[in-house]
Amino acid sequence: MPDITLPESLRDVEAVRSVRTPAQLDYQVVAGDATTRFLRNITKKRIVGQRAPGGRVYVPPRGADPELGQATPIEVEVAQVGTVTSFCVVNLQFYGSGMEIPYTSALILLDGADLSIMHLIQEIPADQVRIGMRVEAVWRDDADIEPTLESIKWFRPTGEPDDVNVRIPGEKRGTGLGSWPGGVPPTELVVRNPRTGLGGTAADGGED
Repeated sequence: MPDITLPESLRDVEAVRSVRTPAQLDYQVVAGDATTRFLRNITKKRIVGQRAPGGRVYVPPRGADPELGQATPIEVEVAQVGTVTSFCVVNLQFYGSGMEIPYTSALILLDGADLSIMHLIQEIPADQVRIGMRVEAVWRDDADIEPTLESIKWFRPTGEPDDVNVRIPGEKRGTGLGSWPGGVPPTELVVRNPRTGLGGTAADGGED
């Protein structure tokens, strides 16, 4: 093993020879103005995002449009129902988790928002969760509401028909992972492949 030259400030520090697991990292986060407003609304059981100058609504808000670099001072309350745009079935227990496996974590595009949030899907078997499924928020009891997104316990199916136009936010057409109007998926010559970024026409979110 080659010799390692340490900076002067570390030369008298004992070398790390092993790491005991599970490791733990404790930290504090100071919420900015946009996050503070978002979390205060969560305590009122309201989901409030911010509209960017270009029209997109970001949930949770960050105070600025990441594409335009402009402030997003206009607050917009979005619906507490939305569409599953992607999901993952968790089959392995991990340290600190109290969830019974298998369970589903999903990206959910709330009605009125242009950015999906990640949350749990419950009250449905994991093997029945699907892209395009309509879901609604299930809140904690009023006495247990706190300024955290965990005040929403999970999302559950609404019983509405699946959204046949499910799409990645920002795409003009669907992802090709869900249902399509008329049951006919377009080819990659028409719609850009969301995984590779290749193909598609400019009119349909890709390149000519």
